[in-house]
Amino acid sequence: MYYRLKDLREDKDLSQEEVGKVINTSACYYGAYENGKRDIPLQRAVQLAEFYNVSLDYLADLSDDKGGNHCNFLDSREKELIQNWRKISVKQQNRILDEIEDYLEEPPRTTAKKSVI
Repeated sequence: MYYRLKDLREDKDLSQEEVGKVINTSACYYGAYENGKRDIPLQRAVQLAEFYNVSLDYLADLSDDKGGNHCNFLDSREKELIQNWRKISVKQQNRILDEIEDYLEEPPRTTAKKSVI
């Protein structure tokens, strides 16, 4: 797990201090996470996964698939939807979910014309 933190940080050309600021900790504490001297609290691991746009499984070295918003099973429109979803308020999300539920409850519409005998 720890080597991945360093690789991700170096890929973005960031210092330990810069990444520490992202997760509200000091460069010293972040360096201890990166060197395996200190366990990373779950909240900070989630923040790092979001910052680097990777999955927690990738950070924990449980998968080589980085995941994040570039998961292989999502097409570009689905990724865009997720990114936009994260930008809106919970109230707006709930309204959208209600609309989707209403839409799914509607009977399917057919376009076939009835034949006249």
